[in-house]
Amino acid sequence: MKPEKPTRAVALRYDRAKDGAPRVVAKGRGQAAENIIALAREHGVPLHEDSNLAATLSALDIETEIPPELYRAVAEVLAFIYRLNGKMHGP
Repeated sequence: MKPEKPTRAVALRYDRAKDGAPRVVAKGRGQAAENIIALAREHGVPLHEDSNLAATLSALDIETEIPPELYRAVAEVLAFIYRLNGKMHGP
């Protein structure tokens, strides 16, 4: 049986009026990650699973804007979320 990997979660916030790029606003592993996920679900925040991106983002400090190297990856996640919210059409 394969051991279960620790759960990791990272929450981002992006306010076009205030932020130059999305910011890490919460991060955690194990129970802290489960709490972040539960809170997101409770508030209807869409979730996207990408363990590699979560690992990279979790290395950033809280309230840190994501670096330019991650813009594309995070933009793909945001596009996914916008499509879920019906704010964007197309592939």
